[in-house]
Amino acid sequence: MSKSYKDTLNLPKTAFDMRAGLLKKEPRIQEQWAKEDLYDRIRHRRAGAPRFILHDGPPYANGNIHMGTALNKVLKDMVVRYKTMAGFDAPYIPGWDCHGLPIEHKVMEELKADGASERQEAMDVRRRCGDYAGTFATLQSDQFQRLGCMGAFDDPYITMRPQYEAGVLEVFARLVDAGIVYRQLKPVHWSIENRTALADAELEYHDREDTSIYVAFPLAGDAPDIARGGDAVSLLIWTTTPWTLPANLAVAVHPRFHYAAVRVETADGPATWLLAAERVEPTMHAIRAARGEWLKSHDVLETFEGARLLDANVRYRHPLIEGADCPLVAADYVTLEEGTGLVHTAPGHGTEDYGTALKAGLEIYCPVGPDGTFDETAPEALRGVNVWDANAQIVEDLRRRKLLACDVPLTHSYPHDWRSKTPTIFRATEQWFIAVDRPLSDSGRTLRDLAMEACRRTSDDGGIDFTPAWGRNRISGMLESRPDWCISRQRAWGLPIPVFYNADGAPLLTPASVRAVARHVAERGSDAWFTDSPADLLGDYDASDDPDVDAPEAFAVKRLTRGEDIFDVWFESGSSWFAAAMARGLVDRPPVDLYLEGSDQHRGWFQLSLLPALASEGHPPFAALLTHGFVVTEDGRKMSKSLGNAIDVIEQLDRRGADILRLWIASQNYQDDVRCSERLIAQAEDAYRKIRNTLRFCMGACADLDPAHHATEPDAHSIDRWMRLEMHGLIRDVRAAYDAYEFHRATRLIYEFCTTQASSVYLSAVKDRLYCELPDSDRRRATQTVIHELLVTLVKLLAPILPHTAEEAWKLVPFRAAGEPDSVHLADLPTFDAGLLDAAEELRPVNPDIAQFSADHLEAGPQWIWDRLLDLRQAGLAKLEALRETGVKNPLDAEAVFRVAPGNDAAKHFCETYRGELEDMLGVGHARIEAAEDLPDGEIVDVDVLDARQRYARCERSWKRRPDVGSDPDYPDLSARDAAAVKALRDDS
Repeated sequence: MSKSYKDTLNLPKTAFDMRAGLLKKEPRIQEQWAKEDLYDRIRHRRAGAPRFILHDGPPYANGNIHMGTALNKVLKDMVVRYKTMAGFDAPYIPGWDCHGLPIEHKVMEELKADGASERQEAMDVRRRCGDYAGTFATLQSDQFQRLGCMGAFDDPYITMRPQYEAGVLEVFARLVDAGIVYRQLKPVHWSIENRTALADAELEYHDREDTSIYVAFPLAGDAPDIARGGDAVSLLIWTTTPWTLPANLAVAVHPRFHYAAVRVETADGPATWLLAAERVEPTMHAIRAARGEWLKSHDVLETFEGARLLDANVRYRHPLIEGADCPLVAADYVTLEEGTGLVHTAPGHGTEDYGTALKAGLEIYCPVGPDGTFDETAPEALRGVNVWDANAQIVEDLRRRKLLACDVPLTHSYPHDWRSKTPTIFRATEQWFIAVDRPLSDSGRTLRDLAMEACRRTSDDGGIDFTPAWGRNRISGMLESRPDWCISRQRAWGLPIPVFYNADGAPLLTPASVRAVARHVAERGSDAWFTDSPADLLGDYDASDDPDVDAPEAFAVKRLTRGEDIFDVWFESGSSWFAAAMARGLVDRPPVDLYLEGSDQHRGWFQLSLLPALASEGHPPFAALLTHGFVVTEDGRKMSKSLGNAIDVIEQLDRRGADILRLWIASQNYQDDVRCSERLIAQAEDAYRKIRNTLRFCMGACADLDPAHHATEPDAHSIDRWMRLEMHGLIRDVRAAYDAYEFHRATRLIYEFCTTQASSVYLSAVKDRLYCELPDSDRRRATQTVIHELLVTLVKLLAPILPHTAEEAWKLVPFRAAGEPDSVHLADLPTFDAGLLDAAEELRPVNPDIAQFSADHLEAGPQWIWDRLLDLRQAGLAKLEALRETGVKNPLDAEAVFRVAPGNDAAKHFCETYRGELEDMLGVGHARIEAAEDLPDGEIVDVDVLDARQRYARCERSWKRRPDVGSDPDYPDLSARDAAAVKALRDDS
């Protein structure tokens, strides 16, 4: 019966559990961080270091976080943690966007459910909205912290707080001073559902089916030298919005396009239509396709330039309003891509129509009210009718009047309110705007020019860096075509625009008046606008002392009334670079280092932060923009609760823990849309186990090593040296990936290192020396020294990704160096030895002919040598796998034979030098070298693996089959090495 030598082995010892137990451990770790004020300690430790500021884009405070917000916040947290450990002072101030329509809409629904009236007092609404936003800001804060996010969560920036609101008003005062804020009756996107104006950033585009119509507008009077045959002559127009026809005031024609007079025979009789010559055939085809034989024939009578119609002062009769006739006007925006080349113009319902009206002196007429119904100025049959219902009514009226050529259903991309998901309309109202094409008073340059220039330059040249690079073209294209920014909204829950009106309706809005209100708001909050008098709001402001007021006597405070509009919430969040970053002292002036948000923010927060900062400071608010994609299902579809395909963040936290979710996020190439499913997150869970097991093995392997007393340099030809090279390469590559914000690459490098270089190759190879060598042997201590270095390195590199696991491991690292802090998040990232890597990677064999070994070859760089050794290992493992098929299941029952040609002393010396390492790398019981004449063609060393079960006895301590088992008569069941070890241990005891 064999003896047990278990008590003589150096078995691993560690309190680092194999089972993660994240659901219990993570909350305890977070409680400890809070108890120790870890974030404040980090700030103190990094005081005076170079600053790196990632400025948080405020999520909206109206519900639990979802997978998209989790992705965003974890990416930000990894940036902040990495930059902190890289030696930067990287404070992180989270923020919440609290004003705006979604919260007000939700509160109004609750108030209605409680029996409140449709017209609720503004302060009642605001109080309920403030409570609602505060509740969800607190809830989301807890959820972000449960994800392991680190920052000033006890003192975030909140857009509804008085100091923040005052900061927004200061930015607004600067824009007023720059001369780019104006008020005008102008068509804007209007949400009927929410009865408010919208900016471009508040729109979504969805397919919608509408009725497109071809309509004949009869000419008023003759059309000399144009028509032939005495038929009635009409302008043929095409529109996709029949409901705008009551507001028609003109038809636009391109002066340089060629137009045709087309005589048509219809079932209703002959007529002559005027339309663009290039659009005749497509139009006739569309009408025939819609109405069959109604259109019997058509003939082009003549063609002429559009200028001829304009020179003739042609007018037409309004198709819906008896007795009204309207002019033709010139417009360069008329195209020939669709329609008829004649554009129905309703100045109150379109931006181009509006511009045409200003040039032609037309009225800005809008017969549609805030609720989307026609007012008393519209034709009687339409009064009180909703615009969408009016479409069918107008089509039937035109058909009755025999002016409808045809109506065709059309599916097209149409703007919708991004909150209510309902279609918008263009509607002319008095609104406040920020101009993008008016020269700024200080520089004479326009905001559009400044923005385009900033996007052309890099941060080194005062511009912006983009990750991914395509962001530069994306935002530039949006800036190039964007209209003036409509900043006013007709709601209660928001920051009021600080404008007052006198008895004549003239506005008081100057930098001084805005700053006076800002001082009052800083003390009492924006609720004061609704409760305090203009005199209170303006404080010590006196119009007679304001150089920007031309007639101060007209603006006596007692006769002023408050404006009723509030700011677009994008202006509030777009001012956070000042109201939060500068006000908190994070930067003295812009830019901050980084904004990181979803790719939709090129048209949202990125753009609407850039414009106020450029107008106010002359600089972009950010040096770099980093964008991520959307979280989608595994098959690439949109993920949402309403579709029932969303992966719930809170559920994942409760099932798996934060570090699993963080590892999944870190492993994704976030620059594309991120695919998410239970299966994919489960893969991250499996990867986590492998990483954790690597840490646990390292922890147990060096449990008795105090580097201060036991550290030992590895032998020059040991696998420990190779591991140290690989480790320094890992540090270099992971830090480069972190620097480039390529977290998926950093994660992959760490994971592959743990599973391949560390576990499969190195840790597997050194088990025998760790367990069986004498505890203080140089060989064992050298390996432990490298493993300890590896353990500390991995824990530090993992800390930004797996903060809880890294903290747990850090506390249990045996004999941490005296200079290391008690938390890994206070530590510095590991550095790599560039000289070591250069020497390892740059040196090559002097003679590249690897068919010969020589002294020169053995002086090659370590990396080249170890690449050759790994090739031999791979060849040996293939032979070992084949041997398994014959019944040799345990590699320790096998023997490796390295065969070299007789007389090749260099090759023989090479194998002898590394024989012990190769034996361990293959995991066999024994390895030997023999001369062989019959090497395969081109091979210098041939590897064979043999069954050693009949050849050698097995050592009962190491389980290796070796020729020296029984060489010590005192221990006939042990190899020479193991017998010596047992003797030494028992002598010591």
